[in-house]
Amino acid sequence: MRRIALVTAIPLLLGFSAWTQHGAPPKPSAGPSDFKISGAVATPLDLTVTDLKGMPRKTLRVDNAHSQKTEVYEGVLVEDLLQKAGVPQGEQLRGPAIATYVLVEAADNYRVLFSLAEFNSSFQDSEIIVADTMDGAPIPGALGPFRLVAPHEKRPARWVEMVKSLTVVRVSN
Repeated sequence: MRRIALVTAIPLLLGFSAWTQHGAPPKPSAGPSDFKISGAVATPLDLTVTDLKGMPRKTLRVDNAHSQKTEVYEGVLVEDLLQKAGVPQGEQLRGPAIATYVLVEAADNYRVLFSLAEFNSSFQDSEIIVADTMDGAPIPGALGPFRLVAPHEKRPARWVEMVKSLTVVRVSN
């Protein structure tokens, strides 16, 4: 019995040792040059920095708990981006549509979820943006070029660096 346990344990330990030595894949040095809005949308979008510069802009001054600094971000409200993609807004966001969520994904595979209502100004004062500018300059490589900033959250855990996509998902009945 001990021999069986030992024979089973050794490969497991060797595999664990190899896994910890290799660790997680390296973080990309920069995010993609565009990001996509897809899923349960009327009009899928593929947006670049130039596209964002041509849309109504929002400037936020935020205290970033991670960097311990005050930062100024400029970008486009996620609410406006979702509206452009044809996602239900305002009075349309009721019944089964209220269970819709948005999966935000980064180039390094970091993912966060938001309820669609969290982006909707008819539910709350949402100032969540996809920023392309920080402190008056393009967002640098390992943070950008797109960063989702949720200024009213106590912890910036759902701030997403190197945004590559927003996927709208309707929960089925």
